[in-house]
Amino acid sequence: MEQAPKRSPLQPAGEGNGYHVPVLLHEAVHLLRIKPDGLYVDCTFGGGGHSRAILQQLGNKGRLVAFDQDDDARKNLPEDERVIFVPQNFRHIQRFLRLHKIHEVDGILADLGVSSHQFDEADRGFSIRFQAGLDMRMDRRQSVTAATVLKEYSEQQLHKLFEQYGEVTNARTLARTIVQQRALAPLQTVQGLKQALQTVVKGNPQKYFAQVFQALRIEVNDELGALREMLQQSPTLLKPFGRIAVITFHSLEDRIVKNFFKSGTSTETETDDVFGNKPESPFTIITKKPVIPATAEINNNTRARSAKLRVAERKAVTGR
Repeated sequence: MEQAPKRSPLQPAGEGNGYHVPVLLHEAVHLLRIKPDGLYVDCTFGGGGHSRAILQQLGNKGRLVAFDQDDDARKNLPEDERVIFVPQNFRHIQRFLRLHKIHEVDGILADLGVSSHQFDEADRGFSIRFQAGLDMRMDRRQSVTAATVLKEYSEQQLHKLFEQYGEVTNARTLARTIVQQRALAPLQTVQGLKQALQTVVKGNPQKYFAQVFQALRIEVNDELGALREMLQQSPTLLKPFGRIAVITFHSLEDRIVKNFFKSGTSTETETDDVFGNKPESPFTIITKKPVIPATAEINNNTRARSAKLRVAERKAVTGR
């Protein structure tokens, strides 16, 4: 098993530009094994930290395709003719690569964390710290917001999403309270939601609301659905021995990535057919255990503390 390089405690965690500090930057790029003339995809361009690190290792013939559905990310694009920017969700990776006449790539990188910029921009509604509308859209072209979910979802739907996506301990009570409170007044702002839920908060209020907001954000942006779709397309897109690196930030994402690398499916499948055969994965797993940030990186960037990096390599394709 390959090991990610260890960084000096004095080495910065990333070249943050005020937009976002990339997590596990050196480890992810090292394990991608960048070829100078290769073709790579950064599924989550954001502040461009991972992309810049890849570009530093690419030669003149190398190319990078950067996806990001948040239009704010466009402002961080480098003036580099080797970069193709696609302002779309990475769930459409195959479609837009083919529009650019790209059928195979040498590597795919996805950092699934919400950017610091999105958390720190009050009007985006991602953070519990600010008074703002309940938006939470990564792609502001879409119509569904967190306020829409709170207004239109049934009690059963709310219960399910808070239980599954937020792992909220009293998800059923929370859902019932939301339905009761919205009948009295619309739940449209961060502060309004927090006030409406004061009576059902369990444990540390900050942690509780963080779980509630995580669940809403995942639902609004269909984050797990997008991840599954991207992973399903990746074996077809990667060249033999091409690599995919995914950085996750909570157990739901990590489980999907782990299962997909192991079996070629994003769900936990015990057997594939009546004879008890398990499906064969198209990947060789490079990281037997996920790579986690060093203490120095966490000290420099507390948002890195829950990050996990998993890397897999496309097996040689036979029978073509």
